[in-house]
Amino acid sequence: MATLKYIAHYSEQIQAQASLLISENRLGEYLEKKYPTKHQIQSDKMLYQYINEIKNQYMRKVGQLSNVSYSSKLKVLKHALGMHTTQSRVQGSKLKSHNSITVASLFQEAPPEFLRMIVVHELAHFKEHDHNKAFYQLCCHMEPDYHQLELDTCLWLHWRELERVII
Repeated sequence: MATLKYIAHYSEQIQAQASLLISENRLGEYLEKKYPTKHQIQSDKMLYQYINEIKNQYMRKVGQLSNVSYSSKLKVLKHALGMHTTQSRVQGSKLKSHNSITVASLFQEAPPEFLRMIVVHELAHFKEHDHNKAFYQLCCHMEPDYHQLELDTCLWLHWRELERVII
């Protein structure tokens, strides 16, 4: 079985199913049928509004987002699809927080479900720092299909790499 780096942590059964789709050249067809559209959130400003709407719906007590952006360097430098940062600073007698989210720019070309999965993941880190049971429960609260979307996003990433090799 070929190395499927994006889904290496999944069960052998899931990896076998993915390998079968790849060997039969049906992975792209599967993904395009299941996720036929791409989102229209192309600018950092639109991304900020999108993330802020989700944050306000599910996580009102988390401080305001200071910065939201797409980054073409994120995947290369951090081996991550999204990144969150939280900094607290003392200003006089008050504690000010600075929350930011960066999303890999390749998600500008993604289906809206994949972008939402990345956003939900990064927002959940503001409350739960580790990838533990509480973290995934929060992700599933904000996006009930979180686990399936995470798997399909990994398959989409693998398919994109396969497409680049073919072209």
